[in-house]
Amino acid sequence: MSIEELLCLGNKVVHKDTSKLLLGTILGINPLELNLHLHDIVEKELVDKYQECLKRLEDGEPIQYALKNVNFYGLDFYVDERVLIPRFETEELVFNTNYYINKYFDFKAKVLDLGTGSGCIGLTLKNLNKNLDVTLSDISKKSLEVARLNAGNLHLDVNIIESDLFSNINSKFDVIISNPPYVAFDDEISEIVLRNEPKTALFAGNDGLEYYEKILAKCENYLSSKFMVSFEIGCNQKEKVLEIINKYLKDVKVICKKDMSGRDRMIFIFKNVLITE
Repeated sequence: MSIEELLCLGNKVVHKDTSKLLLGTILGINPLELNLHLHDIVEKELVDKYQECLKRLEDGEPIQYALKNVNFYGLDFYVDERVLIPRFETEELVFNTNYYINKYFDFKAKVLDLGTGSGCIGLTLKNLNKNLDVTLSDISKKSLEVARLNAGNLHLDVNIIESDLFSNINSKFDVIISNPPYVAFDDEISEIVLRNEPKTALFAGNDGLEYYEKILAKCENYLSSKFMVSFEIGCNQKEKVLEIINKYLKDVKVICKKDMSGRDRMIFIFKNVLITE
């Protein structure tokens, strides 16, 4: 079949932009350039893969799971139903955390990615600075299988630990970064996310604040005297998270940042750091 025929086939199932994205990704061609190759013939193996992915999309599966791939911060990560699909907001968390590490910490800083899932946060930080000593941890064996696969695919040397938050953590770190579950059980969430993504990576008790409380209650036991804690938060959780920080941590400096949509989505906690911004 030709690229033109495959696009026509896909357009009957999904939006034409999705069809182009799907086929372009499978063929390794920029979707915007597919029109330059309309008469190219696609080998059967790739045609079969495209048709299989179309069927999965038709059945309500996210395109990232259908492709087993998501681009995060310019890197290709394997993802499937064992892990949450990385979001654009989390790229912003990584960007800002990397900026603060470079500005305020030694280039060999020890970093803990707590609740790593696919490994996208910790592995991206390691890729940005190969001198970082990065540990990925998660309670889920299945998630760590995906994180380990991504570490291998990206040729990044990191430590991987199965741990219920700090239960198996025996080191101190300069930086702890986490995108914990923060969706309240009664929050509205899109059907495609609810049906496909792991609920344990999405939902948290105490109006979505459960894991911030658990992490902040114990984190200083696993942090160096000079440290940073980086959190992604729900867009309406800033004030509540600040209350939890004040409950457990003393003499810290807190910076809250908005995402590109102008929503409060990141909190950075510093101790013994001279902040100059």
